Amino acid sequence: MTSHLLSVDSLSREHVDHLLRVAARMEPIAQRRKVTRVLEGAVLGNLFFEASTRTRISFNAAFCRLGGSVCDTTGFTFSSMAKGESLYDTSRVMGGYVDAIVMRHPDQGSVAEFAQATNVPVINGGDGPGEHPSQALLDLYTIDKEFTRLGKRLAGAHLLMTGDLKYGRTVHSLIKLLSLYDPMRITLVSPPGLEMPSHLVDMVVSRGHRVEQRESLASDFSDLDVVYTTRIQRERFTDEMSESFAGISQDFIVERAFLDQCCSPTTIVMHPLPRDSRPGANDLSVNLNGDPRLAIFRQTDNGIPVRMAIFATLLEVEELIEKDLRDVRWFVPSKTGVDDRQL
Repeated sequence: MTSHLLSVDSLSREHVDHLLRVAARMEPIAQRRKVTRVLEGAVLGNLFFEASTRTRISFNAAFCRLGGSVCDTTGFTFSSMAKGESLYDTSRVMGGYVDAIVMRHPDQGSVAEFAQATNVPVINGGDGPGEHPSQALLDLYTIDKEFTRLGKRLAGAHLLMTGDLKYGRTVHSLIKLLSLYDPMRITLVSPPGLEMPSHLVDMVVSRGHRVEQRESLASDFSDLDVVYTTRIQRERFTDEMSESFAGISQDFIVERAFLDQCCSPTTIVMHPLPRDSRPGANDLSVNLNGDPRLAIFRQTDNGIPVRMAIFATLLEVEELIEKDLRDVRWFVPSKTGVDDRQL
């Protein structure tokens, strides 16, 4: 891996496997059983110019769990960019203040442009409809953990990606990451006009994977291992697009009846969140809450060890972790959520 994490394109399978192994070593710290201070004195700069809850706070928590501290800003209003400052100037200035930077920006390619002005590690926290590499890494980590528990293998697995595949940056990064591995079957289902970009489909097929595109969830998915569904990215729509997509069919909603009638009892359901729970949102149904097949909260929990692994690797402290562990001294609940269950 280079000094930045801007795109899945910068990762080889060896790099990914190494990051996932480091993430597994971070689990006792992420689960609040152990404490480390290997990044004591280090400062993270979080620059989020687009809305975020999970990504921003989980990066903050991951850095703090390693002993560092965080300075962050959200939105353009409270940034000098509102005064016309360039990405180059902002990058160079921030590089003089902090030891690592996580950035989210609404424009595709903006984080890579920002990273060109600094040698301080920069992590892409999402660049418009482009990529979200740390999300893809935690998604793969989740799939690997779920498959290990269920006695499954990634090679030959069947994954369904559904929802907004055109503007959903998480699926763009995930499908690239999956393509590094042994051949599997990937089914793509999306509303018309929100299909996966053709260049990504072509790339995955060229690497030996079987990709099938369907127009509906009304099919037999009895051999399905993973459903990965995404929110319709309405904030990326123009006014004209908003009108044309106003009446998206309810047939694209992943809910309990679909799992019960069309899928395997061991199919797991993933979503990068946030999940739009409002009526008519065409997103993952809340009627799956409490269902052990729903892995979305295990997925978000996995963001902490994975992002800790990214920081530990980029800042070259991964080999110091085990030498710096001690037990926690505060109360930690045995499980986080009241409805937490797994298959």
